Amino acid sequence: MKRLLLTLALASLAPLAMADDDISKVNGAISTNAGTTYRDLDTVNGSIHLASGVSARGVETVNGSVHIEDNVSARSVETVNGAIRSGRQLVLSGGLETVNGSIFVDRGSRIGGDVETVNGGIGLVGTQVQGNIETVNGDITVGVDSVIKGGIKVTRPSFSISLTPPRKPRIIIGPNAVVEGNLVFEREVTLYVHDSARIGPVSGATVQRFSSERAPAD
Repeated sequence: MKRLLLTLALASLAPLAMADDDISKVNGAISTNAGTTYRDLDTVNGSIHLASGVSARGVETVNGSVHIEDNVSARSVETVNGAIRSGRQLVLSGGLETVNGSIFVDRGSRIGGDVETVNGGIGLVGTQVQGNIETVNGDITVGVDSVIKGGIKVTRPSFSISLTPPRKPRIIIGPNAVVEGNLVFEREVTLYVHDSARIGPVSGATVQRFSSERAPAD
């Protein structure tokens, strides 16, 4: 992200001609054409739309969401203030990351790195993640048929003063889902694990098993 900010700051001072397969902006959304190959797609204030069949290298924004259609491939996808929502068959060699926003990935997708948020939920359906899933304040749903090769970590939030008790994140491991690594919880959470799911060692939470299609409501 530091590289993105530096690059765009320099571009705003002395604009240079960009290659046809690079798109870099300071203010404005980025749209792509279906089935097209790009290199880096960068903006500061704007959303990014990856059309069906697009191939890209880095995909980064600061203030904006990222919408990904089916059959997209890229190195990594990052935003700070915005959601990341992907259709089916997403292939990333790296990971997905946002600070203030949710992440959702649909069936048949393969994520080569980590999936991370700070303030935002994470939802996966039929997705394989080679790395870890990490959040501070977000819910996590490892949905049906998903496989996490790494682990899950919910980090303790930084010190803050509040008159109301903090909300407990909901962590759901759904039907036929697998988490091969450790599940580490540095703060209080509610952890639901389906009877058909397989998980690694758990620390910091008590497993509540369920057999229905959906986890119980709190």
